[in-house]
Amino acid sequence: MSLDRDLLRELLGQEELRDLLDAGAVEEVEAQLRRSPRNADQLHDQLRLRGDLRAGEYDEGFAQTLLRERRALLVRFAGDERLIAAEDAGRYRDAVGVMPPGGLPEVFLEGGPESLGQLVLRYARGRGPFTTAEANDRFGRDVEPLLLRLEREEKLVRGELRPGGTEREWCDPDVLRRLRRASLAALRKEVEPAEQATLGRFLPNWHGIDRRATLREALVPLQGLSLPVSLWESEVLPRRVPGFNPGQLDQLCASGEVVWVGAGLDRVAVYFREDAAALGRPAAAPRPEGEAHDTIREVLARSAEFWHDLVAATELEPEIALPALWDLVWAGEVTNDAWTPLRAGRRYQAPRAPRGRPRRFSRQRSAGITATQGRWSLTDRLFPERPDPRALAELLLERQGIVTRDGVRGEGIPGGYGAVYGELRALETLGVCRRGYFVEGLGGAQFAVPGAVERLRELRPREDEEKEPLVLAAADAAQPYGAALAWPKRADGRAARVAGAHVVLLGGEAALFVERGGRSLVPLREPEEEWLRVALAALVEHVKKGGAKRLAVERFDGEPVAETVIYPLLLDAGFLAGPRRAVLRP
Repeated sequence: MSLDRDLLRELLGQEELRDLLDAGAVEEVEAQLRRSPRNADQLHDQLRLRGDLRAGEYDEGFAQTLLRERRALLVRFAGDERLIAAEDAGRYRDAVGVMPPGGLPEVFLEGGPESLGQLVLRYARGRGPFTTAEANDRFGRDVEPLLLRLEREEKLVRGELRPGGTEREWCDPDVLRRLRRASLAALRKEVEPAEQATLGRFLPNWHGIDRRATLREALVPLQGLSLPVSLWESEVLPRRVPGFNPGQLDQLCASGEVVWVGAGLDRVAVYFREDAAALGRPAAAPRPEGEAHDTIREVLARSAEFWHDLVAATELEPEIALPALWDLVWAGEVTNDAWTPLRAGRRYQAPRAPRGRPRRFSRQRSAGITATQGRWSLTDRLFPERPDPRALAELLLERQGIVTRDGVRGEGIPGGYGAVYGELRALETLGVCRRGYFVEGLGGAQFAVPGAVERLRELRPREDEEKEPLVLAAADAAQPYGAALAWPKRADGRAARVAGAHVVLLGGEAALFVERGGRSLVPLREPEEEWLRVALAALVEHVKKGGAKRLAVERFDGEPVAETVIYPLLLDAGFLAGPRRAVLRP
């Protein structure tokens, strides 16, 4: 903390502290040095300690009090009118040629050859690093020779001090010590782990929620992530791609650029075809065993087939072939070159033959979405080799920004954290990521890309900052609770990352869990009208924008909603009163 200029020269080559001082700390110390006098006496003290003030740098009312009492004077030099302490009249006369008014006590007229030096030192004590040009402008004359003499006398120090500056500056030694202490304090605060709620703010920001992105940009970090089928087009992609059109996804699938793979019942993972082999298969349902399954595997092993060709080749009844086909889909063995079958309402119902005996070439054709559209193929061609753990580790860094043990476990990655830990350490050695304790309570083995750490610190809550609400699908990768972060204890097992459920975050903290269809609302903190109104307003706005279907709230915190404190708040927010429920329609 001491300012040994010779030591600085030895360590840095010159007094280059520009990269060591924190810009925010410099602003904070300068604000403290300027102070804001709360009465005329404090303004007088400031004039005595820090020197003259220009118009706009002091309170006019306090100044008028001092002028009436002849404790301060208005003088003019260097092209500006300045307010000075009456006691300094002699110093300003000898330093800059200001003629004092008559009637002042003799002691106030004392000056001397050191007057300008004294005023320059006062100027230095009242601010942070300053340039020679700024000092010359302040005093209306060239003071560089004087500054050099004061440096030789070790009353001033010189170096590249101000962050963002372009030339060498001067500074009072005591002020520079304060700047160093404040910068170290700021640095210590930066390296402190962030609160878990900050991760709740960081992750949606990192995923680009409600920010503009192309569909390709949104899909890259989501590769290999197992999500409910309905969530992809209703929540995940629309929140990342404003104006999302399902036709965009159809085009990427039809071109072969993007493929989907089943990852358990009603869940799929998405890949860019070129990345699938390196990332490997997602965890899926058990391998189905049966004659129909084996027959379909045998046929598709020869070539990809459309539905009617597949039925003909397998010689299976459609009612048997279709359920077996979808068993293979959820097991991750079969995929389709279209997203359309995933949209079908009845996936296990084969297309019905028309009733009666219509004309063979009747112009009536079914145009509805069915579970058989598109061309079916085995996924073995996508995953010909063992996956590359390094690629998976890099993808996790891109998706999560800050990779933690619980975050990896929450994604259901085969092998858990141990499967990627060694690769994350290797990436740290290569400088791709950093290891540290970035978020409190999540273990010391956390890995982050450098940009993520800076963004996490920027998103730390500030004092008196309003907690911004955000509604997210509970199973969205941008929603950390239930994965990287544990649900609040108040959830008591009633919150889960399931399709159709939503979570309302307030400043990154989980505040309200909304069950699928809104049948039940679970407060994740003690219910209070202030935060409930904010959370409900955000929920209503989300539904009105099409983010969720009709909500019919029947219970709140396990109690009938009509008997709880939230019922009038729901009605105020826009819900309609119903029998034993409150209903909200888009």
